[in-house]
Amino acid sequence: MTTPFTFLADAFDVSSARELGERARAAEDLGVSTFVLPDHLVGQPAPVPYLAAVAALTSRIRISAFVHNNDLRHPAVLAQELATLDVLSEGRLDVAVGAGWNEAEYTAIGLSFDPARVRQARLAESVTVLKGCFGADPFSFAGEHYTITDYDAQPKPVQWPHPPFFIGGGGRATLELAAREAQTVGFAPRILRGGVPDPLSFTWAATEEKIGWVREAAGERFDELTLNVYPSFWPVTVTDDLEGEAERVAAAMKERSGLELSVREVIDSPHIFIGSHDHFVEKFTGLRDRLGISSFLVGDLDLLGPVVEQLAGS
Repeated sequence: MTTPFTFLADAFDVSSARELGERARAAEDLGVSTFVLPDHLVGQPAPVPYLAAVAALTSRIRISAFVHNNDLRHPAVLAQELATLDVLSEGRLDVAVGAGWNEAEYTAIGLSFDPARVRQARLAESVTVLKGCFGADPFSFAGEHYTITDYDAQPKPVQWPHPPFFIGGGGRATLELAAREAQTVGFAPRILRGGVPDPLSFTWAATEEKIGWVREAAGERFDELTLNVYPSFWPVTVTDDLEGEAERVAAAMKERSGLELSVREVIDSPHIFIGSHDHFVEKFTGLRDRLGISSFLVGDLDLLGPVVEQLAGS
């Protein structure tokens, strides 16, 4: 059975709740499933009030971060905020969390940027705490990073036993956690220390390998998972000069990292969104048919709206 396409959209540049509502309702009417906002400390609004506004100004579209940086909030605090969003939206929230990757933000506010294994371990504990907070009864938890004692979190979310979880990342530990605990697994390219992208993690082959990790960790629940990818490193570009744009991407990657991808590898990358509208339809269909990826973050709908309109729900 073919999994229907789902699309996530955002709007970074809105200047008022009225404009945000107009953009979100347009996305809702186009067939977008979820309106999202990344969780960063620079160059964008804060996700929780943004999503609250979207919930208040729409009636069907789901809301989610993409994704909450676990290190910026205690999970019990985040649980209260998210449960409130689920109540206010009448059950339209997805809980999206990741281990955090943008070292520059940590440095800017004096927050320790721990090794990946520590951030991944903290995320795993956080998921346990979030689900405990969403549960019906008081709970306790004693981990290496968080301690919860007979805590009955309020409010409780509308969705039961909890809102769907979206866990995204590029490392094996995070993806295996997502395979066990999430309903949607978000695949991200690896970001090396200092914010440099790892070009090899952008390839089709790298994504195939990551899906293999998820399949092994998920076991029998693998077929129930939704798999997501998003554009990274290069902005979404609608162009008829596919190979020329791919050459520009490859050159920029080589300049940033010293490693080189072929034009074909750039074009096939699940994380590089370039080409004509017809090419995007072909690319998304191929990713679903060959890799099982059916969920895509398309960003601002000014560029990929026609693609969403053609594919959403099909």
